[in-house]
Amino acid sequence: MNQTCIEKDIVITYRYRYRTGYSRGYIMDYFTSLTWKDSIKDIIDILIVSYIIYKLMQLVRGTRAVQLLKGIFVLVITWGLSTWFNLYTLKWLMNQMFTFGVVSVLIIFQPELRRALEQLGRGKLFRSSSFQEMDVSISVNEVIKAVNYLAKRKIGALIVFERDTGLNEYTESGIKMDSRISSELLINIFIPNTPLHDGAVILQGSQIAAAACYLPLSENPFISKELGTRHRAAIGVSEVTDAISVVVSEETGQVSLAINGLVVRDIKEESLISKLHSELTPKQKISEKTPFWKRKGGTNG
Repeated sequence: MNQTCIEKDIVITYRYRYRTGYSRGYIMDYFTSLTWKDSIKDIIDILIVSYIIYKLMQLVRGTRAVQLLKGIFVLVITWGLSTWFNLYTLKWLMNQMFTFGVVSVLIIFQPELRRALEQLGRGKLFRSSSFQEMDVSISVNEVIKAVNYLAKRKIGALIVFERDTGLNEYTESGIKMDSRISSELLINIFIPNTPLHDGAVILQGSQIAAAACYLPLSENPFISKELGTRHRAAIGVSEVTDAISVVVSEETGQVSLAINGLVVRDIKEESLISKLHSELTPKQKISEKTPFWKRKGGTNG
């Protein structure tokens, strides 16, 4: 009889400690024994995770993924309530959904995951630009000449600059050209009622890779209804790749620039030239052989 009472007391004591936050004592002991090295490591860990979450939020902002995340959040809340109130049937149903949820998330968020992996691959470790500094100047000058001519005459056009992410899957949908960039050729391509005028021109380095190419249309619900298929294609290709798109509207003659899923409408010539040069020019590294006092920002003596 006494042994039974002792066992009951042990169970009651264990439950009491568990309910009253016995684990809090363990947490306090953890913080007490925490060294400065462990503190720095934990801070770095938290900062890295916070940065990853921030970049993921930037990645899905303004896309359909936001609405899908809201739906997933509702499911998580439902699962939590079913667990709290012991709703066995609903809890079983939620568990079944989460079991197959990983595969479903991979399918649903395939465009966003692909974009994230492409951005990761475009890091410094794997960086190799299609453009050389001399090619950039020539290409931009020729494109600006063609865009000015087309804009004055309200001739629609869509020109895409390839950067680190290859656009071969889109060039294959058009007509291969592999010709040097020239304003005259670009103008002739977009003249109405010609075989190549409908579609996008894709530039690779200092060459016109293909014309009459089909691009993915943006599904961003926040895009202005005034923008047509040409603008949606320009935004769409900049969402799934790091390409830069220049669009000429055939209704207004305005020139727009699409980059990273965003569009700048009615951009001025000076701003367009500056932006293209800054985005397309390869980032030059400081030569290791150059003395540090002669590097940019350094002082001599």
